[in-house]
This record gives sequence, C-alpha cells and structure tokens, in this order.
Amino acid sequence: MLPLTNRLKHRKDFSAVYRKGIRRNSAHFSLRALRKPKSVEIGKPTADKSLQPSRTGISISLKVSKRAVVRNRIKRQIRAALRQLLPRLKFGWDLVIVVRPIAQECNYAEILQELEQLLVEAEVLDGNSRGSIL
Repeated sequence: MLPLTNRLKHRKDFSAVYRKGIRRNSAHFSLRALRKPKSVEIGKPTADKSLQPSRTGISISLKVSKRAVVRNRIKRQIRAALRQLLPRLKFGWDLVIVVRPIAQECNYAEILQELEQLLVEAEVLDGNSRGSIL
C-alpha cells in the first residue's frame, strides 16, 4: 500500500483533478495531474520540501473487467509501480491514473514503464533522476 499521505481518497479531490488537471494518454492508461497551489506560511521560506507530498488515486471501471479479482490485481500492480516511483515524484501534485480496458494484457514491467513515461510527459517526475528504472 501507498502511505496515507500519498493517497487521493475523497471524491472532491478526484473531481478537482478531472476538472482542472492536465491529461496525458498512453495505450493502457490515462494520467490526470493537477498542481496544488503552494501554501504560504508567514516566517517560513517556501521551498519544495515545504509543499505537501504528491497524492495519487486510481480509477478503474467495470469496463476493464467485470471480475473484481482482475481489477484489484491491476490496482495492486499500479500501486507497486508507484511505490518505486514515489521518491522521484515532485511535491505538490494530485494524480489520477485511469485504467483502460486493454490494460488487462499488461505485465508489471509494462505498467511500470508506461507510468514512468506518463509522469515524465506530465513533468511530475523529478529531473534529478538517474534514468529509467528498467
């Protein structure tokens, strides 16, 4: 599981990302990303570390599969990939990963590679990375 601080849980947060966020698409996923405004505190310098951590939510519908077992397996693989990418995520983003029906055919390596590519396109991954995980 992802840490509690990195989970997008409430309907209003998902709705805000859908309404105002940017969209990046790939063959198996669609990424919606919304930059949260910086919270300014009096007397404290505003650095990237003072921002809230990035939060992620996963949206997977019955169109992907009618079987909950299949949908949950895909969600577990996405969460595992996000755990690996978490240290490289920039602070202050809300992300929603929308799963497309063709994603049933993906294995873990493809999911990881595709998520990393989407996050790079949306400029959510930190630029100080050592390259691809794979």
